[in-house]
Amino acid sequence: MRTRAHRTVLAAVVAAGSLAVLTAGPAQAAEYTSALKVKGVQYDAPGTDRNSCSSGNTSEEYLNIRNFSRTATVNLRGYVVRDAAGNRFTFTANHYLQPGDHVKLRGGNGNDSDGANVVYRDNCNFLWNNDRDTIYLVKPSGSPADTHAYTKSGNDRDDNGYITFH
Repeated sequence: MRTRAHRTVLAAVVAAGSLAVLTAGPAQAAEYTSALKVKGVQYDAPGTDRNSCSSGNTSEEYLNIRNFSRTATVNLRGYVVRDAAGNRFTFTANHYLQPGDHVKLRGGNGNDSDGANVVYRDNCNFLWNNDRDTIYLVKPSGSPADTHAYTKSGNDRDDNGYITFH
């Protein structure tokens, strides 16, 4: 009898553990419903902010987007990056991110490069506020891929203008 009782208790523990794994899995995976995530943002370009294509520093402001998939290559075409005020950038050209790869979406003008992992917004105005903002990364379908709100005082502990999210 003791052996049968032991097996019954063991079976109940295994069943409960399996149920816990089944219920915990989707909640943990929910954050990564998109392979693309905002890895970090240089929201405050070094130096004095100047919105000028010829002498400004908007190219020093950037958003780092990473493909967290282990197997899928993602084309950025159609993805949208926007801020809380509705300023936006749409990836209009094909730009492929291999698994684990990243791209820097920079302000200012320049030559986009898959090899250098950079895309320029071709806009010399700053996108991110230096005190607080919200970053939205939106899939081509219109559904959210990733969102992060930040404040300088709450998220930038070393006061260097860069915040890491993932």
